[in-house]
Amino acid sequence: MRLSILGAAQEVTGSCFLVETSRARFLVDCGLFQGGRDVDQKNRRSLIERPDQLDFVLLTHAHIDHSGLLPRLVAQGYGGPIYCTPATADLLEPMLLDAAHIQEYEAARQRERRHRGPPWEALYSAAQARQCLSRLCPVAYDEGFAPAPSVSATLRDAGHILGSAFIEIAVADGSNNKRLLFSGDIGDYGRPLIRDPAAPRATDVLITESTYGNRLHRPLTDTLDELVEAFTDTLMHRKGNVIVPAFAVGRTQELLYLLIRLHREGRLPGMEIFVDSPLATKATAVTLKHLQVLDPDVGATFQAGMHAERDLRIRFVETPEESAALSARASGAVIIAGSGMCDAGRIKHHLRANLPRPAASVVIIGFQAQGTLGRRLVDGATQVRIFGEDTAVRAYVHTIGGLSAHADRDGLLKWMGALPKAPVQTFVVHGEHATALTFADEIEQRLGWKAQVPAPGETFEL
Repeated sequence: MRLSILGAAQEVTGSCFLVETSRARFLVDCGLFQGGRDVDQKNRRSLIERPDQLDFVLLTHAHIDHSGLLPRLVAQGYGGPIYCTPATADLLEPMLLDAAHIQEYEAARQRERRHRGPPWEALYSAAQARQCLSRLCPVAYDEGFAPAPSVSATLRDAGHILGSAFIEIAVADGSNNKRLLFSGDIGDYGRPLIRDPAAPRATDVLITESTYGNRLHRPLTDTLDELVEAFTDTLMHRKGNVIVPAFAVGRTQELLYLLIRLHREGRLPGMEIFVDSPLATKATAVTLKHLQVLDPDVGATFQAGMHAERDLRIRFVETPEESAALSARASGAVIIAGSGMCDAGRIKHHLRANLPRPAASVVIIGFQAQGTLGRRLVDGATQVRIFGEDTAVRAYVHTIGGLSAHADRDGLLKWMGALPKAPVQTFVVHGEHATALTFADEIEQRLGWKAQVPAPGETFEL
């Protein structure tokens, strides 16, 4: 039995793992790489030999760094089922079609700019994304299923975003029977909107994320104080815009809920909130459809806030023309736009317009991978390039890490510590190299387990 680490090795994106036995061959996740100069090359290389001979795919959740190369896998010959939760299946339709649209748009721009060399092609088309969607097989949380005669699996609530799961797998390979546990992305405890992660059950092999494995998040109360201060200072005192690069799925909905709640508590002034992301609009509709898998006390507040109130208005921007008009606005708007790492989508237009404005604020509320525009802003750049032009950074840049959808170091250790005994093998993935190494050390010191950090493409015998 073999495990190959095809992505998310010593980096945060591109989650993809291949398990091979004498009786089955399957993937867990098939994510897009994001950030860095070689990202296009990594996304275009063949993920796996003989994709037509894969038996099935298991998907932890809908975020594009876990799902974004599924259409390419199908286009290269994979024709089997893709198992995920019902909420993930609902989110994948807008997410993968949006990703295909971005791919086609970027390919068209590159063809316009390049006069020599081979034609620039999209990673996949909208038609290929739709073909991929036809392979989805939704399975509810905690309902065991058998994707192959020698394999059984269960999707458990990971507490990360709507529909997110960690996956418990039992594999029979002759006399070699193993239990595997893939964390996907584990959410933090006590977060608004999403339920806490379920407790994992005994496993022989653990493949765990480590995104924030070297740090602790600020307490939620302190984080909300920081959020209130940033919004109030910008809107009331400096009279500028608040620009929020937000992940369309999960983070946008949590932020909307918190803004509604803080306004109702009298801690935030009246606001005009513009959600400028067609994907976030669709993801919000999916969230309202699946309120039963969220924290039970948030549904009424979230639904009520979606309707117009006297001094809190939430508007969902649809057309490019509406978005362009919004970029021209100099003050008084809260603009939540994708993409979350600032490398694509409408957020780039709003940053180009607002970064040179000293009255404006950019509020970063999610992880920014190395090589992305968002990371450069977090790191204090005074000038960035947007659409090939230099843009001065005069706006305030606030980094609010306490709103992360990922568990921090102690949250991950708490989740792992619920295992009844130590795994035989523990692999630390989905973290930048130094972070993954630090977290592997924490596992060994705090839990007494041996843990290793795989290299990209490395294969292990289980």
